[in-house]
Amino acid sequence: MKKYKIIDAHCHIYPEAIVGKAVEAIEAFYDNRYKGFDGTAETMLRNGETAGVEHYVIFSVATTPRQVHSINSFIADRVQKSRGVFTGLGTLYPYSESLESDFGELVSLGLKGVKLHPDFQKIPIDDERCQEIYRLCSGKIPVLLHTGDYRYDFSNPDRMKRMLEKFPDCTFIGAHFGGWSVWEKATAELSSYDNFYVDTSSSLSDISTETASMLVESYTPDRVLFGTDYPLGDSKKEIELLKKAVEDESQLEKILCLNAKRLFDIKF
Repeated sequence: MKKYKIIDAHCHIYPEAIVGKAVEAIEAFYDNRYKGFDGTAETMLRNGETAGVEHYVIFSVATTPRQVHSINSFIADRVQKSRGVFTGLGTLYPYSESLESDFGELVSLGLKGVKLHPDFQKIPIDDERCQEIYRLCSGKIPVLLHTGDYRYDFSNPDRMKRMLEKFPDCTFIGAHFGGWSVWEKATAELSSYDNFYVDTSSSLSDISTETASMLVESYTPDRVLFGTDYPLGDSKKEIELLKKAVEDESQLEKILCLNAKRLFDIKF
């Protein structure tokens, strides 16, 4: 079996002062169906090591404009201290009055993408202010979005489809195979767009091996990234589930490493 690096491309971490409340909030969002870890980077590293994960894409999400600077500074600091083990994505709040300068600071901090969570931020994915973020990112850095939820209409496939068509030069990554809990609908509507990638986070435990294989085939192994959704997912379990769905080693290498390496300009 070929040896290659594994990148976990979907990891939430939080400052020590708020980590407990943050983890409670993310678990509550999913009605406590996923009970994970403590949300610290140290636990993430220990868990990932058991499964051979060697690199992590980390981020957090601002739910108010005043959180943007502190979150991005925290993520950038953790990246710097990780000695090449972390790649960081920044956060933006669409209704910040300083959106352009927030974006400029994010880039200057060396962050390699933008993470948005329309369902947490309670802003539709196709809102005019979200579209301003897509304009800023087009041709520069990717946008990772929470996508899909049968309970809400902030980030469901029809809204995502309009943005893919309107911003063909923006690289979007739809978390949770493009549509958590609405996987098949998302695949039918979104898998044909070349600027739309997906990650595997918070999905593999909820769908069959056959469905997972179908999703990978639909998006193609060139547009799928491995992610655990830490602190919710266990690295070893998630990798085992992925390997059941994708048996070809060259395809696994793309999903577990090469796609994230390329999208986020990760240097090994």
